[in-house]
Amino acid sequence: MVYYIIRSRTDGKYLTARVDDGTSGYLLLFKEDFEALSYLNTHAADLASRLTVESVPSTQVGGLLKRWGFAGVGIVNDPLLPEIEFLKNI
Repeated sequence: MVYYIIRSRTDGKYLTARVDDGTSGYLLLFKEDFEALSYLNTHAADLASRLTVESVPSTQVGGLLKRWGFAGVGIVNDPLLPEIEFLKNI
């Protein structure tokens, strides 16, 4: 399976969601590239030119979590609301 992530063009950081201040955040994963673009256009239209959508195979997600120290992933089920399912990294 392939997921789509949003990344900064300027510093390479990934778009994350923070559920509390004590964590490093949850990496947001989208099931389709157009869902990531919809999320950007709806919630960060003023920043969209500084962000890009990239694909990542599900086999590489664990490595990203370890390398960047994310608390887990947030799978975006509806980019417009947004509805996100948070899964903690174990």
